[in-house]
Amino acid sequence: MTPELDPVPTTADHTAPESWFLRRVPLGGAPISVALQEDPSLHGWLADRPAHADAWRARVGEVQARSRSVDWLSPLLPAIAATGLAAERLARAASGGVVVTTGQQPGLFGGPGYTWSKALSALAMADALEEATGVPVAPIFWAATDDADWAEAAVTQLATARGLETLTLQGPATDGVAMADVLLGPVGPLLDALRAASGSAAADSVLRIVEQAYVPHATIGEAYVQLLRALLEPLGIAVLDASHPALRTAADPCIRRALQHAPAVHEALATRTRAIAAAGYAPQVDVVDALSLVFRTQPGSTGHARDRARTRVPIAEASRVLREADVGTLGANVLLRPVIERALLPTVAYHAGPGEYAYFAQVAPVAEALGLEVPLAIPRWSGEIIDRRAESMRERLGLDSSLLRDPHAAESRVARDAVDVNVQDAIERLRLAIETQALAVRDAIADAAGDASAVVAPHVVAGLSRDLTQRLDRFERRVVAGVKRRETTLLRDVAFVRAALRPEGHSPERRLNLLPMLARFGSAIFDAMRQDARAYAERLVQGR
Repeated sequence: MTPELDPVPTTADHTAPESWFLRRVPLGGAPISVALQEDPSLHGWLADRPAHADAWRARVGEVQARSRSVDWLSPLLPAIAATGLAAERLARAASGGVVVTTGQQPGLFGGPGYTWSKALSALAMADALEEATGVPVAPIFWAATDDADWAEAAVTQLATARGLETLTLQGPATDGVAMADVLLGPVGPLLDALRAASGSAAADSVLRIVEQAYVPHATIGEAYVQLLRALLEPLGIAVLDASHPALRTAADPCIRRALQHAPAVHEALATRTRAIAAAGYAPQVDVVDALSLVFRTQPGSTGHARDRARTRVPIAEASRVLREADVGTLGANVLLRPVIERALLPTVAYHAGPGEYAYFAQVAPVAEALGLEVPLAIPRWSGEIIDRRAESMRERLGLDSSLLRDPHAAESRVARDAVDVNVQDAIERLRLAIETQALAVRDAIADAAGDASAVVAPHVVAGLSRDLTQRLDRFERRVVAGVKRRETTLLRDVAFVRAALRPEGHSPERRLNLLPMLARFGSAIFDAMRQDARAYAERLVQGR
């Protein structure tokens, strides 16, 4: 039986106000994503977003009316396998309601924090829409276990007392194989590292959930789905496994339709991509000439699941593959998947991350070329869970965000500040002396000869000053390097601050695994994220 997520501990060392806080941050992204977030109607590239509560009620009513006579849930039940509150919400939505969706491909131990931000964003939007319309709304998380991105699925990063730690599956790395077919292999040392990063782990149930899911004989996709379901279903969020045979079977007609109309889809997509480029933006997804948006999975030479490779179907071969491919062997690429999701589910809106929101500008022409409904994307909620120890340490060290974004600036700044004040003063006085004495040499030559340039060119004197200053700069760097070697504790504090607040110069939500924070502080983390995401969702519904 999967343990429930422990509530937040109540001891003085672990209460939320003293130990952590939530900070909402802009979603960010590439220029095209930011531009569309600011103006969703830009160039008509996205489906129209309802601008106020009445428009959202109309949107929900339209989706509800089209799906009322369709049993969309029964074919997908094996791929969702929801329990508890998630199953209850899903059943209500299937009886005349609608859904809000989001999704993400597998990441080790759930991947970066934005996996959970997406899920709670969809939950908050479902709650807000249900309250505003009176229609049952269920959140669904699309777990893209059919994705073949080993580089993302096999890695996660942790903030530790020693700095940023990267955990990686042993591999070997796969190429073109769905994560549903790739075994985890040895994970013991990775689980040990996760537990170590979780400190006292007052909410130990989180780690027990991870250890139950991440076992060597499980696939990356299976472990990911099990972890998501254990943590999200008690909140009311259903998780759909995209590689499950039930989903593949249900999606097969839409995917074959994409093969049947592959030339038209390609032309529509190419036209939109050129328009995006002409407007001065870089398209989020490159259009590959001669290739359709459909993948075909075929068995390898050994017959093992790990050898089943996904390859894009060439447009020239679309008709042949349409005839020959077995049901369940075809899959969608990133631009076709949202169209298929909307065809299978009564989705009111998809909560998209910055990259996804940008590529939805290329999704619309795909749907239109297939004669299917254009899915609606809205930017997800975005927030950081901040370790208050790291924030307090940042303030004590006098570091600002600009220094934390640079991989070496913070260490150099702190080490330079740690140099004895007398040494700093002596170096600065020497620097000033070089500048003033170089000018004095120039003036003395001019006084003696009447014209300094007649004895030595002005740039020679300037070069002397520059050379001496550069030698002094190198000397100062050696002094700072010596202080770095000596001040190991101080620099370890800097490494911890950078890892916790700006890992590799990025938001913690984009890099750090959230499970250590959940293990330390319990369900209050999700409660705070859900509450703030709900305020965001209500503003979306009200058009603010």
